[in-house]
Amino acid sequence: MSQEQKKEVKPKKVQKKNKKKKQNKAPRLHVDGIFMGYRRGLTTQKTGTSLIKIVGVATRKETEWYLGKKVAYVYNASRHHNGSNVRTIWGKITSSHGNSGIVRAKFKRNLPAIAMGKKVRVMMYPSNI
Repeated sequence: MSQEQKKEVKPKKVQKKNKKKKQNKAPRLHVDGIFMGYRRGLTTQKTGTSLIKIVGVATRKETEWYLGKKVAYVYNASRHHNGSNVRTIWGKITSSHGNSGIVRAKFKRNLPAIAMGKKVRVMMYPSNI
């Protein structure tokens, strides 16, 4: 055997690069909430004010951070408008309601009754930090 054949070919060491995982999604700027119903008394309901239960909020003190934040109810309409059938009703959290983490919100247009029990998006802005 020749000397060339006797030499073992060593594979080159491949340096591992520290690859950071690509974040395909943008960070979520909202927290889910549930539209519970309207503010009401024993016999009357005030449809101008909606009650929203924010997921993960259980006390009145925790609701203080959400006061003044924007709320969006996103739904699908039957007709296309401007190339999409997705619509949004915007509102703002005005105060807390009771001691269990429910908040009151006023929307530009009152939320429809069919939206009760559906999700709303509680935005993390405007921030007061």
